[in-house]
Formats: sequence, C-alpha cells, structure tokens
Amino acid sequence: MTCREIMDILEELSPKAYAEEWDNVGLLVGRADKEVHRIMIALDANERTIVEAIKMSADLLITHHPIIFKGIKTVNDDSPLGNKIVALIENGINCYAMHTNFDICGSMGDAAADILGLNITDSIEISSNDCSDEEAVPKGIGKIGYMDKDMKLKDLGLLVKERFALDNVSIYGEDDKTVIKVAISPGSGKSMIDECIKKGCQVLITGDIGHHEGLDAVDAGLSIIDATHYGLEHIFMEYIEEYLKDKIDNDIYVQVLDLGCPVHII
Repeated sequence: MTCREIMDILEELSPKAYAEEWDNVGLLVGRADKEVHRIMIALDANERTIVEAIKMSADLLITHHPIIFKGIKTVNDDSPLGNKIVALIENGINCYAMHTNFDICGSMGDAAADILGLNITDSIEISSNDCSDEEAVPKGIGKIGYMDKDMKLKDLGLLVKERFALDNVSIYGEDDKTVIKVAISPGSGKSMIDECIKKGCQVLITGDIGHHEGLDAVDAGLSIIDATHYGLEHIFMEYIEEYLKDKIDNDIYVQVLDLGCPVHII
C-alpha cells in the first residue's frame, strides 16, 4: 500500500479538517506515493523514536504529537528539529501526525473515558468544525460523564493509576471528597478548567497542571487528578495499532514504540 492509501484510512477516523487552527497534522515529512511495508507508531517523534524507526527500517512513523509545530527557515543538522527531519528523509521514513483531529473526533477522549468506566454525557470543549446538532455527544476535546457510583477522590486517583498503568498521579483537592461527575482530557488540560467548572464537574483528570492552576481550581470547587501529559495519551498508540490492523494489508508490519513517561519521580 502507498502512504497516501494509509493516510486516507487514518483520515476516515480523524479528518484533518477537525484539527485546531494552531495545530499541524497530516503528512509532515516524506512522499505520499511512497510504498509502505513497515509502520512504527509512537507518541512523539523525538530522537530516540527516530533512531528506533531507523533500526526497524520503518517506512512510515505515525505520531500523536506533530514533529513540526511552527514554521522553520532551514532543514539541516544545526538544530535538534532539523537533524531529526534530515534523519527521516535520509532513511526514507515518512512522518504523519494526528493530533487535535484525533482528540476532537472523539477517539482519544472516548477511549480514555471507556478505560476509566465513565458514562459520557458531553464534551468539555465543543468543536466549531462542522459538528452535527444531532449528535448525542458533540465532537470536542475531552469528555464529561458520570461514574457508576460515588467515589472518594483518592479512590478515583488510584483507579486512574490502575486503569492507565501509571506509577503515580498528583491530586489537587481533599482525598475524602465525594465525586461522581468527572471530566477527562488526555494531554494538557489546564485550559479546560474554566469550562469544567461551568459545566458542574467535580473533578478533572488530565495532565500538565501547574501549582497555581491546581490551587485556583480547588478554590473554585474543581478537584484535579494530574496523570501527566503522557499518562492518558499513551493509549493513542495501541488504539491506532488496532485500528490499522483491521484496515490495512496483512503483510504490512506494525509496531508500537512506547518509551514510557518522560518524567520520572525518584
């Protein structure tokens, strides 16, 4: 299969048109007509990921986070980004990103909510990109719903650790607070705090929460479980692996590269 054919399959799941304006998704490095025999799936196109992709002779690297976010003036080995792009090109590896389009179309939020056991009723931030008014749950980043029963905040934190296979989470709020209406937003969710408060959520499960955002959220009645940016988003890799295996030729080799959380607490 060509890269273009695989891209069409991926965009059936997450159309590029749904990506936020500031985002950069799709084929970021390489040729669309390249024949693909080996695919690597990772969260980030960092140096270690690219080294492993070269070792496995990958033709296509699919990541959640785009390797290129902003405009660049040169592509050479004088910068870490330029060096990575040069390495991809020299080794014939295409690089494709599906970021906020994957989030908004429900795949990331729905998958995370399903793992947690959350009964979804709404999205946190509703997308303005061609959403249907007839959808029971409108497209958007992050999901809101109810647990099957009331839980103590600490017990919910322990459940997040267990379900997402994490070593630790951080909790802003009192351990014995009773919660049932939960918001979950894989990745960086500090921008979701105000909307979660408006929608009456009792706790937001996300990542990248700073000290002051956490304290302010608690003062406004919203507890926070910070599972790190990686903590909830690593589910992207297995999700895309399973999706592709049902859609592409059987002779195409697909490998997930999960490097684990880049932040270590000692």
